Amino acid sequence: MNLDILKNTFTSNELLTGDFGLEREGLRVTETGKLAMTPHPVIFGNKLKNPYITTDFSESQVEVVTPAYDTVPKTYAVLEGLCDIVNNEIGDEYFWPQSMPCDIPEDERIPIAVYEGEEDAEAAMAYRKGLIERYGGKKQLISGIHFNFSFTERFIDKLHDAVAPEKPRKDFKDGVYLKLVRNYLRYRWMVIYLLGCSSALHKSYVPECVRQMETVGDDAYVLKTGTSFRNSVYGYKNKIFLFPSYRTVKEYTEDVQSFVDKGLISAPKELYAQIRMKAKGVDNILESLEEDGIKYLEIRTVDLNVFDKCGIAEKDLVFLHQFMLYLLVEEESDYADWQKEGLENEEKVAAFGLDPDLMIGQNGKEVSMKRWALDILEKMQKMDIELELGNSGVLKVMIDRVIHPEHTYAFRMAEMVKKEGYLKGMMRLAKAYKKESYDTRYLLKGFDNYELSTQILIKEAITRGVPVEEIDPQDNFIGLGKGDKKTYVKQATKTELDNYITVLVMENKVVTKKIMAQRGIPVPAGEEFSSYDEAARRIGPYVGKRVVIKPKSTNYGLGICIFDQGGSEKDLLEAVEIAFEYDKTVIIEEFIPGQEYRFLVIGGEVVAVLKRVPANVTGDGIHTITQLVDEKNRHPFRGYGYTAPLKKIELDEQTELYLKQQELKFGDVLPDGKTVYLRGNSNISTGGDSIDMTDEMPDFFKRVAVEAAASVKAVFCGVDIIIEDYRDEKSPFGIIELNFNPSTDMHAYPYQGTERRTGEFILRALGLIEN
Repeated sequence: MNLDILKNTFTSNELLTGDFGLEREGLRVTETGKLAMTPHPVIFGNKLKNPYITTDFSESQVEVVTPAYDTVPKTYAVLEGLCDIVNNEIGDEYFWPQSMPCDIPEDERIPIAVYEGEEDAEAAMAYRKGLIERYGGKKQLISGIHFNFSFTERFIDKLHDAVAPEKPRKDFKDGVYLKLVRNYLRYRWMVIYLLGCSSALHKSYVPECVRQMETVGDDAYVLKTGTSFRNSVYGYKNKIFLFPSYRTVKEYTEDVQSFVDKGLISAPKELYAQIRMKAKGVDNILESLEEDGIKYLEIRTVDLNVFDKCGIAEKDLVFLHQFMLYLLVEEESDYADWQKEGLENEEKVAAFGLDPDLMIGQNGKEVSMKRWALDILEKMQKMDIELELGNSGVLKVMIDRVIHPEHTYAFRMAEMVKKEGYLKGMMRLAKAYKKESYDTRYLLKGFDNYELSTQILIKEAITRGVPVEEIDPQDNFIGLGKGDKKTYVKQATKTELDNYITVLVMENKVVTKKIMAQRGIPVPAGEEFSSYDEAARRIGPYVGKRVVIKPKSTNYGLGICIFDQGGSEKDLLEAVEIAFEYDKTVIIEEFIPGQEYRFLVIGGEVVAVLKRVPANVTGDGIHTITQLVDEKNRHPFRGYGYTAPLKKIELDEQTELYLKQQELKFGDVLPDGKTVYLRGNSNISTGGDSIDMTDEMPDFFKRVAVEAAASVKAVFCGVDIIIEDYRDEKSPFGIIELNFNPSTDMHAYPYQGTERRTGEFILRALGLIEN
């Protein structure tokens, strides 16, 4: 196969797509860098069933797994989201950023992952106990990145038609992947050099391995010319080097089975190759490989990159993908001992790769590693140009690492450890990454094209191991669960639990008020207008009165004007005009004095209560209202649309009208300490501030909210209640709105107060997690 076949058969977009998945292992550690001895966090659920966050060998070793996506950027973004979840859910512990372990205890104190209550739990634990006996516990704690890759089925089909249409498709597909495997094993040394990042370790590691390194402090040891201690002879490898045939799938499976039969390994998965062929079936992989063929490849060479929160940089993933394309077209040599030579090169580069004069084997001859690497990268550059892949910038970075070894991750890491120490340097990075995850905790990377309430639900599902299916991101439509427990959700709270008439009732504020009034639930008095002319004829009695004018069917506070001090006829009619921009019918109702609270009712339970403070600014005697708004809008939680928990304040005609009632204009300078409200309505969607009041709110008002939601048979409902004094159960109050599809993000991430796990309550209501 040559480059022309790819050029003539595929577009650049087709070549840039594939199926990409990532697995990132990492230890949980204490603040001082010791291995955390606590159990795997309960919130992550059953280790054998959570498809996103599980354990590896140890109870203290987290493994996050992305689904397969068709582009590298999406896969990387989801990995970042998973790492953020881990950072934010492990309490006061930290996610260790390095492949080589932290400060670890002796083998007998390393907690093996515990599996209980499942059919295969006993086998999973027995396998791990066997590993610790054969290899020792400390080596089991070595972590890395696994890059899962396959071409799309359409890619395979087109390649099959272009290259060998007469050959059975399964055999052709297996042949493509077998060639990639063989070439990867020949050239894996290059990945170790370019991406290696385990050039230092802690003194608590295996003593005979530590002695091979150079001490640079009380706790730190570095590999002077090495790129990857993890991939060296002292990393985690089989006791005996095993070289199965990769000529055909059948020969491979027969060889691996013979290794098991001879007791050289306990199971096929114990063959620790740098690249693995993965099958459709996971219970009997060898049989599945023969029957179903190769499904995808798992690259296991990559060290955790300590300089990236995710453990791998996106540009390195881009490189790995283009490297796969290069291996596809690169001609194979007929050198008989290619597997042995590949292993020798792997271990040489792992231990001595930073030596600019290093010589390695190429088809039985000694060549300069540096020269050979540059030759390969030059071919990849030509490929990039010829196929219009647009990866020239990434390839230049790789060339720079070859020419300047001091720019490699391994060199930079060793230098950092020399200056800071091993534990101090790694913990500085771990703490920085944890803070970064916390500061952006309201976003779920990889899913940030969804509105925020949906992101929160997706995050909760992923955290607890509920499978998520992306159906229509533009419409915030997802599927949750699997098998018999599959349900569909739109915008977080539009579910099968609320019937259509319930939604229609809550959309219509007049109907809502009538139903609640029939139940004896206090609501404000008022009337509706179907035209501006009708409003003009009947507005007279409301002039000078405290009233609210709003569209009949709207949410998020759009088109609402509040006259808490009364208003002139001109001002009231201007408000009517604004309201008609959002609906064909407008409501005018009495203004109820007091503070507005949003009660979030899910499944007959108040799960959160929020005090919503209207958009406001506080003067400093220097800046204008406009300038104060600009400053307040810089808060990191404020944004546009529905992808941030707080919204930016906009100075529009409604704001202008509300300020006019206070005899103020946008350009006025407010006295120091004076707070001015910019709108009468307190919706977060129009720039209001959110203050959690869940624990302070008396049960009496919570029961009122539950009763209001029940009056329209709503499972998910936002109940807006104005209460004069919430501390007094006899205080005057009134329900001004019931909201279907209530936003949950303002409860999850309030401006002040306790953050509430709203996604958890939604999953419970849907029956996807237990109480």
